[in-house]
Amino acid sequence: MKKGIHPEYREVVFHDTTSDTKFITRSTVDTKDTIDMDGTTYPLVKVEVSSESHPFYTGKKVFVDTAGRVEKFNRRYKKK
Repeated sequence: MKKGIHPEYREVVFHDTTSDTKFITRSTVDTKDTIDMDGTTYPLVKVEVSSESHPFYTGKKVFVDTAGRVEKFNRRYKKK
């Protein structure tokens, strides 16, 4: 592999804001937020949906629309 062209691959904490679940995994995602877990400081990535809150995995119907995407779609493509 060439040196200096690949992003840093490191341990990161993902925080599912819907279910308030945190888990540590490895990723190249770039973030400025940090969190202390188990006595170590990790970069923090906040996500709205993970396997802990996704309807496919939980069997629960959950409507997640924080950015108004459905309304924007309906305004754009509604029948005139």
